Amino acid sequence: MIKRNDNVWRRRAAALGELLPRERLHPAVRAWAESRRVAARGPWAVALSGGADSLGLLLLLWAHWPERRRRLVALHFNHRLRGRAADADERFCRKVCAALGLRSSFGRWRRARRDPSEEEARVARFAFFNRALRRAGARALWLGHHQNDIAETMLMRLARGSGAAGLSAPRPVQRMGDRVHLRPLLTLKKEEIIAALRAAGVPWREDQTNTSGGFFRNRVRRHVVPAWQKAAGRDAVAGAALARELLEEDDQALEAWLDALRPFRSGRTLDVASLAGRPRALIRRALRRWLAAQPRAGELSRQGFEDLLAVVTTGRPARRSLGRNGFAVIRGGLLRFEPERSGRGLRRK
Repeated sequence: MIKRNDNVWRRRAAALGELLPRERLHPAVRAWAESRRVAARGPWAVALSGGADSLGLLLLLWAHWPERRRRLVALHFNHRLRGRAADADERFCRKVCAALGLRSSFGRWRRARRDPSEEEARVARFAFFNRALRRAGARALWLGHHQNDIAETMLMRLARGSGAAGLSAPRPVQRMGDRVHLRPLLTLKKEEIIAALRAAGVPWREDQTNTSGGFFRNRVRRHVVPAWQKAAGRDAVAGAALARELLEEDDQALEAWLDALRPFRSGRTLDVASLAGRPRALIRRALRRWLAAQPRAGELSRQGFEDLLAVVTTGRPARRSLGRNGFAVIRGGLLRFEPERSGRGLRRK
């Protein structure tokens, strides 16, 4: 027998689905969901905080893909940073999952320290998500990012000097090895999601830390975006979303061009000569990809990377330190990583 509260949540989900039909979700995500990919056929995991965005996403998946309900898995991570409020979020999410008859996985940050950074909290949360995905046998993680998140992320990344790859985040379909992150709400503004939830009678949990000025994103959200919208005299958030789409197209084109050149030999050797005369943006991507394939290379500063990029662009013999373990060495038109003990051929710089 279905309990009365279960009926309430199912009615709310159905009502929300009518207010935000499947056609309002990002077309790239819809195409993925309707494809025959292995990840699309397996379980779908949904990050659920209890807030408006993630709850709306969960209810929309329940409403629009009824054939997937038995394979939906809700994931909730309690950061334990807001005391009783965080525990109340967890209880709320448990009730919603039970009412909808969904599988769920709940985790807690056991080693949380006072006032962690945004990055520390994100790393802990995704470490839990990754463990839960393995346990569930899922390759797809659905996330509740929306159009406002695009504008905030773009402004934050502009502040640190990101290129097309960084400015095209968050992506609707983001492949992570054999996994994929999906963000179908990128076509919707926060205000649209809130209005639809209220019209459908859906309650949600508010995280009061989202209104504080302690985190960079919160400051951008509260002060920068409203001023930007006012100064633009137009829908700057929608403009940022369009720019993100165009930047992703450019990024994919450059990646495809680099793949077509096939400058990598056995994964860890870069044929610098094959890149001679190519645009600097292409050489930059090749170098970043080469560095990512070097497990023993240390972290390069921005200045260190630009210096290495300059010598790779010339293609002349060179040797640059990549931390305590070894060097980037250009010899015979090839860029290789050489451990400390074997790098003797050229004068150290």
